[in-house]
Amino acid sequence: MAGTVIVGLSGGVDSSVAALLLQRQDVPIEALFMQNWEEDSRESGCRAEEDRKDAIAVCGRLGIRCHTRNFAAEYWDNVFAHFVDEYRAGRTPNPDILCNREIKFRTFLEHAQALGAERIATGHYARVLEQAGRWQLLRGMDAGKDQSYFLYTLGQTQLASTLFPLGALPKSEVRRLAAAAQLPTHAKKDSTGICFIGERDFREFLGRYLPAREGDIVDPAGTSLGRHGGAFFYTLGQREGLNLGGVRGRPQAPWFVVGKDVASNRLIVDQGHDSSYLMSQHLRAALPDWVDGRAPAGRFECTAKTRYRQLDQACQVQVLDSGSLRVHFPEPQRAVTPGQSIVFYQGEICLGGAVIEATDAPLEVHAMEAA
Repeated sequence: MAGTVIVGLSGGVDSSVAALLLQRQDVPIEALFMQNWEEDSRESGCRAEEDRKDAIAVCGRLGIRCHTRNFAAEYWDNVFAHFVDEYRAGRTPNPDILCNREIKFRTFLEHAQALGAERIATGHYARVLEQAGRWQLLRGMDAGKDQSYFLYTLGQTQLASTLFPLGALPKSEVRRLAAAAQLPTHAKKDSTGICFIGERDFREFLGRYLPAREGDIVDPAGTSLGRHGGAFFYTLGQREGLNLGGVRGRPQAPWFVVGKDVASNRLIVDQGHDSSYLMSQHLRAALPDWVDGRAPAGRFECTAKTRYRQLDQACQVQVLDSGSLRVHFPEPQRAVTPGQSIVFYQGEICLGGAVIEATDAPLEVHAMEAA
């Protein structure tokens, strides 16, 4: 299998076209479908079996070998258990980032190499560039589809072994190529959300693993406004699901989650999309991953995103002796959320990122000082 690339086929249009493009470049390819969750799809809405059949159909159309592997145990231990633990602690995790690090670019990569593959390929919208013997992770050319935010944990070993065939293409062209090649997935709707939740209600699913406890919804002064079904179900900046309606003596304006006190099971809310309780200019982040293997400098300026699809925000980064980071934004940022990731950029280059621990938002300032 010298020179062979194994494409991670998800059963969607993106990975299907990634395989198509490599085949057209006369790259010797095989495919592997990863099953990462075990549950009755009729109950969960997770499309794992449908996706597996679509991946096999694409391989049939392209005339390539298709491997299937069950990584559900690895996913449970290395992704899902962390997901539940983070919610239990009152944070909001991003399982897609952890899945990329632990499953797609570790378990899958190792398995592909054990099969004799030289490299792997996926349908991510990102680019890899080698410069002077070092590998860089670049944004995808389609700004609306760029997925470098979810890939910041990849280092030199992973990038040297990975191809992103869609990195320079817009989604519209990917759809066109799939239809022209009569791929079975050409009209398949993009998947959204997390497979292990599927079409189910998020609270109902999470409640299986974190038994819900009702508690008070209060304003920042501690005045009780209503009741909630479990503080860990909510995230900063959230408006939906509060069921407050009009509150006597308060303006007719929507309420937003501005804090969670998991220990006392209280949900803290305030009115106004840009409530001062949601705004911060400093954060502390831990567990940094740098694409180059090290931070650019002890102090440096760059741009950053604290959530996917956010516009780049100018910031200054200080690397502490512990390896954790302090980040300052000249402009206040809304709803920066512990448990999420901050990802750093210099132009098109993704430098790396880290997990947000605390901010200087009014209800978080003590956590920021203690962190």
